[in-house]
Formats: sequence, structure tokens, C-alpha cells
Amino acid sequence: MDVLLERTTPGPTVAPLPAVLHAREALRGATDRLLAIDDADLPRRWLWRGDRNGRAELRYGYYRAGEVLDRAARDVASALDAAGVDRPAGSRILAQATAARWELHGAIAWLSDADLDRPAGEEWTLRQTLGHILNVQRAYGSFTAWWLARAGEPDFPAEVPEEVGEGFPEEEADGRGSLDELRARLDAIVDTAAGRLGGLDEADLRARARWSGYAVDVGFRLGRMASHLREHTVQVDKTLVLVGRQPREVDRLVRLLHGAFGRMEAGAFALDPPVAEPAAPVIAAAVEELTEIVEDLTPAEG
Repeated sequence: MDVLLERTTPGPTVAPLPAVLHAREALRGATDRLLAIDDADLPRRWLWRGDRNGRAELRYGYYRAGEVLDRAARDVASALDAAGVDRPAGSRILAQATAARWELHGAIAWLSDADLDRPAGEEWTLRQTLGHILNVQRAYGSFTAWWLARAGEPDFPAEVPEEVGEGFPEEEADGRGSLDELRARLDAIVDTAAGRLGGLDEADLRARARWSGYAVDVGFRLGRMASHLREHTVQVDKTLVLVGRQPREVDRLVRLLHGAFGRMEAGAFALDPPVAEPAAPVIAAAVEELTEIVEDLTPAEG
């Protein structure tokens, strides 16, 4: 955990709902299997549910998996509403950040470690872009917490004093490692910020802050967590064009699946697990159906 975030916010850190963590593992396994399918196989007939009267293509299986997750997103919201859950304001904003996080995961899910350092002319490499993403996402949580801790003080600093950031990692450090390590680092950063800031109320969000020299509030800075991820997901796409890496149709379909997953996770994200528990059976059922679809699409050899 970032020391600044830990020092300036009350603990302990709220962990994601266990059903969400299990769903992430299932998505990782599904991703590996779905990426192994060739584009040439997508028009092949798919006996969905074993029904020989159907005329679905294998391609539809990817969309069907996304439909399952989209339905689960609606059902998660219904389950929490039925349980009378009133989501804190911070949780609602950070839910947008996790949705954006999974959009980024989908954009890079098909890549390899070799892609990280491909020269992109005068533009950043993917590693540099991801290192920047991670570093700034870390800063949004840590320095937002610092501004929040100043709430009620008469002085409104023009910027965060340099000494506050002493020991904060450099972008280069956040960009080191394999693609899997970078993705895990992103998850840890987003989850930790949510675990510390998800319980903020509307009054907290109105606390004064700054961003890029502008006078804003804490709610604005939290909202930037999602926007910043989207901004650099576009940059990732542009870089891939520069280095000549074009996704297959299968890669694009897996990306869509990650987006659907993010919408489902957002429904229960940044909530105390006991509060989010009514959503657990919905998520578990979606994971079970998703797994069945993937196994049907990619039967084990032999």
C-alpha cells in the first residue's frame, strides 16, 4: 500500500467482495482460452446448449458471454436495491474507475511482454504509457487523500508541498516488470484506493482540492481516476497502430467481454463485503454460466 494513502485515511483497507475476486480469476482463465481460438474458426457452427436446430456461429459465443455479464450487472443492482443498500458517494464514483480499469485490461489482454518495448517513434512505448498510467492512478488516490485531510483548514495550498511526495515512486519504477506484473500492479492501485476512499460521503467529495493547478474538489479528483484510464486506453490503441500491432477479431471480442465484466463488477465495487454480499450469488451464477460457455466453445482436447 502507498504510505501516503495509508497515513492520511482511516483504515483498515476494505477488500473487494470475495465473489468479485473469484470472478476475476474466472475471467483470466476464460481470456486465455478464448484468445486461443483463431479468427478462421469464428464462422463455425456452435451448438449452443447442444441444440442441433440452432444456427449460431462460434462467434456468437463471445457475445453470449458478454450478455451473461450484462444481465448480471442489472441483477447486481437489483439485488442491492432489494437489500436497501444505499451506496456511499465515493463508491459510486470509484465504480466508474473499475469499469474503466477493465476496459484497459481488455485493450492489452492479447498482448505479450515483447510488445511493451516496441519502438513507437517519438511516442511513448507501451511500457512508458503503462508506467505513467500506474503512477498517476497511484497519485490520484494518495494525493486526493492528502487534500481530504486538509478539509476545514483555513489555508488552501497552491499545490501539494514537495516534501509530501517524498518517496513516491517514479513512473519508470511503476513501469518495470512483465505485462502480468503491470496488470497486477494496476489492480492493487485501483483496489487500494477504493478500499480507502469508497466510503466517502457527499460532504467529503465537496472538500477543496487541486488538480493540475486548478481549484477543484475531492469528487473531481476521484472522477479523474476513470477519465485518466480512458484517456490512456486510447493512447494504447494509437501506440499499437504505430508499432504495427493490429488486433484480430478474437482479440476485439475478448476486449468487449472485459468491458462487460467491468460493468458487472462496478455494481458491487468499493463497498464493504458485508454490504455487497447480496450481490455475491448473482456474480457467482454469472461466473458459472460464463465458464460453461467458454468450456463449450473451447472443449478440452482428447
